[in-house]
Order: sequence, then structure tokens, then C-alpha cells
Amino acid sequence: MKLTDEKIAGINLIRSYGDSEVRIGETVIHGSCLVKADRIVSDWRPQSVAELTLDDLQPALAMQPELIVIGSGPKQEFPAPEVLGAVMSRGIGCEVMDTGAACRTYNILASEGRTVVAALLLKNS
Repeated sequence: MKLTDEKIAGINLIRSYGDSEVRIGETVIHGSCLVKADRIVSDWRPQSVAELTLDDLQPALAMQPELIVIGSGPKQEFPAPEVLGAVMSRGIGCEVMDTGAACRTYNILASEGRTVVAALLLKNS
């Protein structure tokens, strides 16, 4: 689904997404990824919420976000409570939503200058 054609200098905005890919600016990523306004991790391991561990979120935590938005796929599915609890115990907010909502939420927050990381779980094609 196409989200936006807008460009804000120096900010990675998600332009579109599908089941197995996301377009950030002119870059197309096939599979799961982490997106921050100034950084993209395109080789993120987990492909589903069931696979997501706290170790997988370490690269996102290292980016020192105020919020991590997890895009769980076509429908909202929550990671294990201990994963969410470990993130929130560090004083970092964590929201889980379907991938489309996560992409839209990330774009809004990043455009506002918030320190947010989108953790998008996508199947490798």
C-alpha cells in the first residue's frame, strides 16, 4: 500500500509497504527491518512475532528510541509478555500494531521529530 510521496530532508519515511517489502525513500527492502529517521537496518532476523526475542530488539534499543513501534504483519499480534516487559522496563515505550498502522504511526512520529524506531516484521521473499 502506498503511503506518501512527501520527502522531509534527512528523514527516512516509509513510502509504501507490502507483505514482504517496504519502500523507504527510494530504497526497497525485502524482509524484516528496523527504521529510524536517520538509520535503516535491512537485515533484521525475525519474520514473525512468534520468532521475536529480546536479543532481536537489541539493535533497536541501541538506537536509544523513546518509542518502538512493532509492525506485526497483516494483523496485530503481540510478542511474548517478557519481551515487551523487558523493553518497557528500560523506560522505552513499545506499541504493537499491524504493519500498515505501524508504518503510518512511525511516519507521523518521525515527521514530528520524535525518536522512534519502526520494527517491521515482514516475510523474506
